[in-house]
Amino acid sequence: MDNGKIERVLGIYSRLMDGMLIDKAQEAVNYGVNERTIQRDIDDIRSYMENDVENTGVINSVIYSKAEKGYRLEQVYKLKLTNGEILAICKILLDSRAFRKDEMVNLLDKLISCCVPRTNQKLVGELISNEEFHYVEPRHRKQFIDDLWTIGQAVRNCRYIEMNYERTRDKKIVTRKIKPVAIMFSEYYFYLTAFIDDNEVRGHFDVLNDSFPTIYRIDRIKGLRVLDEGFHIPYSSRFEEGEFRKRIQFMY
Repeated sequence: MDNGKIERVLGIYSRLMDGMLIDKAQEAVNYGVNERTIQRDIDDIRSYMENDVENTGVINSVIYSKAEKGYRLEQVYKLKLTNGEILAICKILLDSRAFRKDEMVNLLDKLISCCVPRTNQKLVGELISNEEFHYVEPRHRKQFIDDLWTIGQAVRNCRYIEMNYERTRDKKIVTRKIKPVAIMFSEYYFYLTAFIDDNEVRGHFDVLNDSFPTIYRIDRIKGLRVLDEGFHIPYSSRFEEGEFRKRIQFMY
């Protein structure tokens, strides 16, 4: 690349980064070249920005504005997390002890790889390496990430779930048909909150309150099936996680 081209490209790039509008015809006059040359310079800047996303974490695009009759820089969105943000998320994940060790390590590796600029990935990895090595996984050692998604889809689409569930008090496996309304997390465990759709089963409960769902620890679900049958909960009776958290203490 000759010095003239370097000067042009850097000059145009700097003005774009400063938020200025680039008029191709005016730039051609300023640098004593034709408009095709300026267009090639702009294309080179576009290519550089596309390749630099991995390092900067910011997607920039040079677009032509018909209204303004010139080229300008548009920052689409920040793709990467800051060092502090990703470190905080990794620490929270590790402290949650929500997953098996192999799942936790896999999640952390993906987070760092996808959400941290390449130049900082080694540093973030070193900051969490000790906690990752000494991570204490949950006793149940069950994989249920796929079940979380299946349940989430059932909640979103208002579909009944039929499941086999290991009761806490006697370890007995029981079958339940339920209306799932939310997935929640508290103190190391994920929970499914749902309304039981079986009057005979509900009759054994001490308190019957249609606005107060039953809680199931998701790692105790031994098998589940989302049914084609749907259900409807009126808006006035909708489940609100925030209010629910105020009214209950999870029992393990």
